Amino acid sequence: MPTEFAGPSIDWWALSPMLTLLGGALVLLVSAALTPRWPRGLYAAFSATVAGAAGVLAAFVWDDISDGRSPFLVADTLRFDRFAAFVAITICIAILGATLLADDFLRREGYDGPEVYALFLCSGIGGIVMGAANDLVVLFLGLETLSIALYVLAASNRRRTESQEAGLKYFILGGFSSAFFLYGVALIYGALGTTRLTSANPAQDSIFRTLSETIIVDNSKALLLAGIALLLVGLAFKMAAVPFHSWAPDVYQGSPSPITAFMASASKAAAFAATLRILDYALPARQDDWKPVLWVITIATLAVGAIMAVVQTNVKRMLAYSSINHAGFILLGVTVVSDKGTSGALFYLMAYAVLVIGTFGVVTLVGRDGDSAHELEDYRGLGKQRPALALALTVFLLAQAGVPLTSGFVAKFGVILAAVDSKAYPLAIVAMLTAVVSAFLYLRIIVSMFLADAPETAPVERVRIPLSAGVAISLALGFTLVVGFLPGWLVSLAQDAVPLAGR
Repeated sequence: MPTEFAGPSIDWWALSPMLTLLGGALVLLVSAALTPRWPRGLYAAFSATVAGAAGVLAAFVWDDISDGRSPFLVADTLRFDRFAAFVAITICIAILGATLLADDFLRREGYDGPEVYALFLCSGIGGIVMGAANDLVVLFLGLETLSIALYVLAASNRRRTESQEAGLKYFILGGFSSAFFLYGVALIYGALGTTRLTSANPAQDSIFRTLSETIIVDNSKALLLAGIALLLVGLAFKMAAVPFHSWAPDVYQGSPSPITAFMASASKAAAFAATLRILDYALPARQDDWKPVLWVITIATLAVGAIMAVVQTNVKRMLAYSSINHAGFILLGVTVVSDKGTSGALFYLMAYAVLVIGTFGVVTLVGRDGDSAHELEDYRGLGKQRPALALALTVFLLAQAGVPLTSGFVAKFGVILAAVDSKAYPLAIVAMLTAVVSAFLYLRIIVSMFLADAPETAPVERVRIPLSAGVAISLALGFTLVVGFLPGWLVSLAQDAVPLAGR
């Protein structure tokens, strides 16, 4: 007689942030099929409410974990600890900001509907799963959920060939990176016999326990090293780390601007969260193998991102290479394998997610109808035409440059300090030098806005500031300045997210 199947116990409350996003996406898609078009702005309002609710639920789950609740879920395949909750809140903030930016943009471009918002929510689910995954197979499922939604979002503007090209490039290169990642998972399973990262049960195998208690001397060592290398390739693509960054400038430039904002914030947060889970919490015993490679990748990412950004004339391409440079800074926190490095990386992820939402919010508005006015000359005279908008963009750019009294300065200082404390002096020196180089990029845009007159061929259309986008930019601006002046509370939250994350 066959035995009765007994499934794993499921803590539905701990899964509530992901279930909330899933429910919101289903409501949007079903409503699109069964009901007339919703009133203007209601799709965005509903999506923003869902994202905010999911973020609040993640904060409540954080509080329960602090009170001693076990973070392991669904037979230990997920670990929704404070690390995962911090990442979930960051991604929900990115969804909320991108939704507010997309509201007027989609109507302006003539393809308003629930599909884009539903894809935001679905992609966010994948990002949260990546941050909470305690198994490489589950992490791959989250990666694909995040990526497939982003492929469609990048190509969502069917009226622009640039958007179609961006989606196709992202899909093709993303498919290759996913294949590398999955092959790496297979090789690690062949070497260790498990894909679970960590485990609370001493009787269960996990990658961390196996590598901490066993010395591998046979052919399995080659399989393990090859698997780690392939995992790094797959994750480096999502992070836009050099030399796997070639997709970023074209995709950032061709994608609709609110989509680019979401891609630069949520996707990067999920990719780095997964990297921290794998390298710092599951594979610290093999850091002598992967750390030299990551050093090279970090230095190359910092240098290429800064140098290539300053020679661009398209602002979206500038910000794409700038995001590559920022990826190098976050990699500092990953590479040093310390609690200070991990907390610095988490702080940087949230600070940058808000910064990039605000920056691309201004870019979305300056792009005007057609989302095509993104050359540096299109920003000339913006300080006279829209001084408040130009001032907001100035603050965002100065924060990305690492100017004191902004969140960007605290973020960069945190990861550089972690590198210095770990005696990774070359990384810290390269990071500081590239910060100086990147400053020239941001100053070019600021000078163009305030010290240059608008050219005679400038767009006749005046830059509009719709309510939803204005709210998103204002919130991002307030967060950037508050964290810059009073960073202690966010630093404390990032530090609290580290101890339960897993070693």
